Amino acid sequence: MDVVALTRQLVDIESVTGNEAAVGETLHRELAALQYDVRHMPVEGKRFNVLATSPQEPRPAVVFSTHMDTVPPFIPSSEDATRVYGRGSCDAKGIIAIQIAAAERLRREGIHVGLLFVVGEERDSTGAKKANEEPVGSRFLINGEPTENKLALASKGTLRVQLRASGRMAHSAYPELGESAIDKLIQVLTRLRSMKLPSLKGIGNCTCNIGLIEGGRAPNVIPDFAQAHLLYRLIGPTENLRRDIVKTVGDLAKVDFCLEIPFMRFRKVGKLPTMVAAFTTDIPALGNWGEPLLIGPGSIHVAHTDGEYVEKQQLNDAIDLYYSLTKQLLNS
Repeated sequence: MDVVALTRQLVDIESVTGNEAAVGETLHRELAALQYDVRHMPVEGKRFNVLATSPQEPRPAVVFSTHMDTVPPFIPSSEDATRVYGRGSCDAKGIIAIQIAAAERLRREGIHVGLLFVVGEERDSTGAKKANEEPVGSRFLINGEPTENKLALASKGTLRVQLRASGRMAHSAYPELGESAIDKLIQVLTRLRSMKLPSLKGIGNCTCNIGLIEGGRAPNVIPDFAQAHLLYRLIGPTENLRRDIVKTVGDLAKVDFCLEIPFMRFRKVGKLPTMVAAFTTDIPALGNWGEPLLIGPGSIHVAHTDGEYVEKQQLNDAIDLYYSLTKQLLNS
């Protein structure tokens, strides 16, 4: 199997989150042509996951999984002597290609693994949550994300926070007659940026990103509303962190905790090189698919950028890694 060609074929199908149907149909055709039992796993509207199993083993012990969706904007594929470029080349369409290739190599030796490709990972793990309602009884789930072919020992979690400040409109020439919601929000964000965040040896720091800010009506109007969206990268439970955020914000704004994805630890296998993923994955939403492991080609440092790429050598090396890792797990 030419993994570079398959990677480019998949990259050239636009599949920004919410628009995964076309790439799902392509994968369905490709896997059916390889004599897998393939089915759509409906998620919502026209969106569906793709599940493929071997006719010889409908309940495989090991399942390879990753996501079909990408972040915007769509960037078509290109390549040079050493790299494949384009949106999704490393996150995660190159991973889809190597997972299929590794499954084929294992099948030639009579080892049958499953393949699960889901929608919505880049936004809310909707596809993974739906898949978790229909597990196939696997013992292990090898999830693919760009880890430079290193086995992740942990992945940070996520806590999304929305802050909403309220004020009172007035003419900007008479600010004393109004109450600025933006001034309140600035105070809150300044306090939160100074707040001490937890650290964990071997894992790193909990971090905070102020991702979105909006508010106000016009330059000559005292703003009566302002809001911000923050994202914390978690290294453990959130009870203390949530309490500290609420205490720090005080009565200057309303705090809503919109989403939490937990911090995860994973096993070490053999002498494989390891890393700690500072990003989150679908793994917490796939708990019914067996013990999770996290590994894949490509670097997260170039994912989501306009120059996203994956090294061709890493793609080929990943096939060997998935092959050997599966055999180690089955023999453990």
